[in-house]
Amino acid sequence: MLNYKVKIGLVPIRRDCTPRPGIFNWEYAEERARKHVAYIKEHFTDDNISFVDLKGINDVEVLYNEKDVEAVVNKMRAEKVNGIFLINSNFGNEEVAALVTEELKLPVLLWGPLDDVFEEDGSRHTDSQCGLFAVSRQLKRYHVPFTYIENCRVEDEIFAEGLKRFASVACMVTNFKGMRIAQIGMRPKPFCSVIFNEGELMERFGMHVIPINMAVIIDRYNKVLNERDAELEEGAKLLESRYQMDELTPPMLKKIYAFVLLYQELFEEYDLDAISSECWTSMQLGVGAMPCTAYSILADMGYIVSCESDMHGAITMALLSCASLGKKVPFFGEFTVRHPEDKDVELLWHCGPFAYSLKKPGTVAREENMRQWFQVKDGKYTIARMDQDGGKYQILTGMCESAEGPYTFGTYLWARFQNLPAWEKKLIEGPYIHHMAEIEGDYTEEIKEFCKYIPGLELDTVEKE
Repeated sequence: MLNYKVKIGLVPIRRDCTPRPGIFNWEYAEERARKHVAYIKEHFTDDNISFVDLKGINDVEVLYNEKDVEAVVNKMRAEKVNGIFLINSNFGNEEVAALVTEELKLPVLLWGPLDDVFEEDGSRHTDSQCGLFAVSRQLKRYHVPFTYIENCRVEDEIFAEGLKRFASVACMVTNFKGMRIAQIGMRPKPFCSVIFNEGELMERFGMHVIPINMAVIIDRYNKVLNERDAELEEGAKLLESRYQMDELTPPMLKKIYAFVLLYQELFEEYDLDAISSECWTSMQLGVGAMPCTAYSILADMGYIVSCESDMHGAITMALLSCASLGKKVPFFGEFTVRHPEDKDVELLWHCGPFAYSLKKPGTVAREENMRQWFQVKDGKYTIARMDQDGGKYQILTGMCESAEGPYTFGTYLWARFQNLPAWEKKLIEGPYIHHMAEIEGDYTEEIKEFCKYIPGLELDTVEKE
């Protein structure tokens, strides 16, 4: 399962040189550093984010010379931090900043608090912003990618937004590298568009594709049906409570819910982060049921499952989920048809796998031929897809918002784009296909920053056109 817990190493730094009145006052810088570390831990620690400080490294809990670099690196490794936050408590220290971050090879956040002390004699105590330029230049020389928060007060909203965004990016990077995705069954024969390169995913990104053939799925599915009837009965009641149903579906409710129990077993047994699954050819032949509605239930349980054997789609959905630290549910709405009257509105649709929690309030959900029908709730959504062509991997991202459109079957969102013709052109010219991942909220900046830390993955946007 994806891990949404993020641990950030707080590394306050100061310039190490001969102390003198003014900007290199050691005691002022160290006091300031401890104050900011305490504030960050108090105000930003939550169920998803925790922090590691420099207690035990030296007496002042601030990094200022090279002799403590090894100890800092060892502590951060032992604590298994997911990112490093460099805090300029005065001018900062270019040498130690580069040495620590280059060695750890983790996402890096750089910030210096606003310089706001000007004494009557004209002296200043910190010059933190000046040091940001020096530290950032040294990080560039060491080829250390980094994110930064503009020079501001720790109490400012821009600081809170920047720190939370960095936590999301660290979560994305941690889960992306070494991600484990099951491939259930083979792609449908006509779906050449979802072909992917398993070897490249492993070699470039350390990902592991775990193949599970349909013979195994059929055998495990039948065991669930035969051995877990009480749970299936409860699942059937859940489905009955949610949907207006056609005549075909009610006798199949246990068989639909059996997919939920089966996939939960697979996630646990194979230690999976996501699943890319066959869904509409061999499933019906093998077990006589459709898994679409089960994917919806699994989505609200926190499981990432892409339909139609789309491996890159599963990876993108996982990234969006990490961007939200697991607080929002991604869905898999493909570009399907344009609005008949509005040239900038598109139908983002699939036959029934969207999370039930996304249903538009006040509307009816139907179950037709073991598939959900409902419209997604109004809002603004990030849309994205990772794909590749000729070994070049890119991730396309942008924003859309809900719009009015004709009623249709399946699970769907009528989405307004700033320039839908440009999106259409981008998908036509590639390397992307029409399968896209969406999530409520704006995570485009998180995706942009994420790409800094993944060699071989480039950011792409329609706005470049």
